[in-house]
Amino acid sequence: MTIRSLLFPSRLAAPVIALCALSTSAALAAGNQFVVKDIQVEGLRRTEAGTVFSYLPIRVGDTFNDEKALQAIRALFATGFFDDVKISSKDDVLVVTVVERPAIASVEFNGTKEFDKDTLKEALKGIGIGESKIFDRALLDKAEQELKRQYLSRSRYGAQVQTRVDQLARNRVAITFNVDEGEAASIKQLKILGAKEFKEKDLLEEFELGTTTWTSWYTKNDQYSRQKLSGDLEKLRSFYLNRGYADFNIENTQVQIDPNKQDIYITVTVKEGQKFKFGDIELSGELIGRENELKGLLQVKKGDPFNGEALNESTKAIQDRLGNYGYAFANANVIPELDRENRIVNVNIAVDTGKRVYVRRMNVGGNTRTKDEVVRREFRQFESSWYDSRKIQLSKERVDRLGYFSKVDIETVPVPGTSDQVDVNMQVEEKPTGNLLLGAGISSTDSLILSAAIQQQNLFGTGKTVGLELNTSKVNRTISFSLTDPYYTLDGVSRSIELYNRRTDPSALNLGDYRIETTGAGLRFGFPISEFERISFGGGYESTKLDVGPLSPARFQQYVRDFGSSADAYLLNAGYSFDSRDSAIAPTRGRVTRLSAEYATPLGDQEFIRTTYQEQVYLPFGKKYTLALNGEVTAGFGLGSSKYPIFRNVYAGGIGTVRGYRSSTLGPRDTDNVPTGGSKRLIGNAEFFFPVPGMNKDRTFRAFTFLDAGNVYQSDEKINLGSLRYATGLGISWLSPVGPLKFSFGIPLNKEPLDEVQRIQFTIGTGF
Repeated sequence: MTIRSLLFPSRLAAPVIALCALSTSAALAAGNQFVVKDIQVEGLRRTEAGTVFSYLPIRVGDTFNDEKALQAIRALFATGFFDDVKISSKDDVLVVTVVERPAIASVEFNGTKEFDKDTLKEALKGIGIGESKIFDRALLDKAEQELKRQYLSRSRYGAQVQTRVDQLARNRVAITFNVDEGEAASIKQLKILGAKEFKEKDLLEEFELGTTTWTSWYTKNDQYSRQKLSGDLEKLRSFYLNRGYADFNIENTQVQIDPNKQDIYITVTVKEGQKFKFGDIELSGELIGRENELKGLLQVKKGDPFNGEALNESTKAIQDRLGNYGYAFANANVIPELDRENRIVNVNIAVDTGKRVYVRRMNVGGNTRTKDEVVRREFRQFESSWYDSRKIQLSKERVDRLGYFSKVDIETVPVPGTSDQVDVNMQVEEKPTGNLLLGAGISSTDSLILSAAIQQQNLFGTGKTVGLELNTSKVNRTISFSLTDPYYTLDGVSRSIELYNRRTDPSALNLGDYRIETTGAGLRFGFPISEFERISFGGGYESTKLDVGPLSPARFQQYVRDFGSSADAYLLNAGYSFDSRDSAIAPTRGRVTRLSAEYATPLGDQEFIRTTYQEQVYLPFGKKYTLALNGEVTAGFGLGSSKYPIFRNVYAGGIGTVRGYRSSTLGPRDTDNVPTGGSKRLIGNAEFFFPVPGMNKDRTFRAFTFLDAGNVYQSDEKINLGSLRYATGLGISWLSPVGPLKFSFGIPLNKEPLDEVQRIQFTIGTGF
């Protein structure tokens, strides 16, 4: 809500000052002049005498006359401090008598529910109505009228605002706004007249406004707003233009309010006109010798049905391409010519490149915690080089993919006094990059489960990531530490260090007489090979101890007999990644590919290999919807005489794999009905993201529907697509103030008798 600045009307001030001047002149006797020996000020309570002297255009020793009197009156009234000013003289001493305006002691609101009271007070304070401000009746009247207008903008046409001013001691006043908000008026009827080619209900689906539905209490889409209606009419116009109706016109719009001030009737009258096709499409103007290249960007051709959106996309593509060559302010203007007789639209796209410019400075703002160099090293547009819109957009996407910022905006600003220089300003909004992930739960196999993971992605603003994970229960315990420096060298070589200890002890719950403990360390380096691709190489050491007893599951006893109770592994790993997402927080387009391989060399007790391939694709549908696809295949194999270690099995079930099933419970089970995991895993996910009504502009709060598939297989099993488990459901993804949250409600589609179902699943983190 905004309340406009209010000024004392000058047309009222002039007569008041003139009358005061006349009375003052009469008091001093017209034409009387004298030399001022002294100046006295009377009637002051709060205002300092020095303040009055600073505004008076008269000093001791000046000759006082009628003109000086008028100037003095005008100057003191202009301060706004006084209700009355009188000037008199006695023995050549000038006496200024004032009546101070009262000060505002308090401002209160009664009956306001639609607007926050603190917000209202701050808005009023900005226009001079606030505690300790000088009281001005004119400002108060204007504030009252503006408050009424704000209620009208919320469809509360019966709102009443009454103001009470109470006089207090020491020349102060208390202001109280008594508000009767009344009931919000709702749209009773919304009609479109004149439509013949399309059904009215299909056209109304383009509107944000509408009659009352069961969601209107939240979306407020049944409350009339001039801005919303204007936006809806533009959507209606685009609907027709995109379907060939080039001379479509909205002839009339009527908004009627019922005398009861509760019902609103909106009628829109349209003239559809005839359907047109594209005729000749030409480019003219400054084409910088690239006419064929620019024509190749056109998304329309002769004979196609007229489409306004495709035409706009064509001009935007031309402007963007010219921006790649340094023409930061290029324009491509459409000049249509309608041939109504033949129902064609001839189009001339006039290109104005403007002057070629180069970038003077790349500026970064908003990064109060993150160091400038962390942002700047992602820039691909350099200072003192030709402007390139492609590199500027790439710079924005690379900064966004860091995951340190909830918002990244970039703009190009001309340098004052020049015609061939621009500054590129990037404004970021930092988000909590440290996460304390907490979890607790109860399962039939694990009893009480407590987990915590501390991760700081942007340690001290350096871009480094440090993590400490603790996962503990009576059965499972994990402690791990990791440190990643994405710019270990200036050219973008990364380094990651990891230390970990994992222990499994099912004997604590009489689920099996065995214990597994693994301790390891790893070092990995990553190398950029293109703007979107990286390769990595590393190595590590891992020691595993397996303690079994006479009541241990047969598979573990057999493993100890075959390979012993301890195993050392010397690991080599390699990986490849491709990431072209437009954002790491809430991607709407782009692709992610990850391929990794881990090899246990013959230097250790066992030789094996495990590979993982993951592919993610984000497809935008319009500006509001995104389809996200994910596929993952993991496979581990023993080499030579070695078998794949059972303690390196993978699992499926729960968020991240197949929702609707309890975490890590899918796949093979032992004779005690305990999930064993497997050496192979196949996962597939599809998520369709859509905005939550009323929060269309917030990419960090989105709802989604999903379809998951997956399962786990043992080493001697083939991946059988017929055994995949499927689940569907709904969920919400939110980067909340307390950290990332993902909530899902899953419904298994082909549950088997031994499968464990968990319909509601979520993860939540606390930011710091």
